[in-house]
Amino acid sequence: MNLLYLIRHGQAGLRDHYDCLSPLGRRQSRLLGAWLARQDVRFDAVWTGALTRQKETADLVLAALAGSGSPAPQPLEDRRWNEFDLDAVYAAFAPPLAADDPLFRHYYESLQQALASGQGEIHRRWTEADSGVVNAWIHARYPFAGESWADFVQRVRAAAGTLLAAPAAGRRVAVFTSGTPIAIALSHVFPLDARHILQLSGASMNSNVTILRANGARPALACFNSVAHLDLPELRTFR
Repeated sequence: MNLLYLIRHGQAGLRDHYDCLSPLGRRQSRLLGAWLARQDVRFDAVWTGALTRQKETADLVLAALAGSGSPAPQPLEDRRWNEFDLDAVYAAFAPPLAADDPLFRHYYESLQQALASGQGEIHRRWTEADSGVVNAWIHARYPFAGESWADFVQRVRAAAGTLLAAPAAGRRVAVFTSGTPIAIALSHVFPLDARHILQLSGASMNSNVTILRANGARPALACFNSVAHLDLPELRTFR
């Protein structure tokens, strides 16, 4: 039986520079590495997406493991584990959606005003405007030259399927990725539509550990969204 550890990156940066770890995100990652070492978890293979926040999380976790005497293999990169590009989705869908939908326009303008006023809280909150553009993208409401929702789901499922189909040899494999890819990977276990995937992604805490068990048959869920390494409430974040 193999165990696939799906690890979400630590807290990322602000909306205008999201693809990095915040100071709290770095702390969450180091705490996870120390906790894994105390649990005597040793990885036989490690993968990351190509995003900076995913790689930084992996580096900090693996450094903590190595410092505790539990070195892991050098991470391998697989871009299929990248999160979807929310900036590209906003650029393509927000203008036509604002022109067609007065309620969305209100939400979008409120978001822009909050960002312009320096409201720090807006960087850590999923807003109605975010939901609006993502739903428009999922349902292909307007032409889009970038990656479609269907293609995004397909690439993540393919990446997860490759690892889950590996011969069962008692291996532990870690993947450092993001919230939505983790939720999509769970569709190998449960029948999930877009609404369910987004709900699971929204519940995904920074630096959480989700574990899938593969034994040659249908994969099983062993653990979801565990943050046992974050023992203080202020360490537990979603964005």
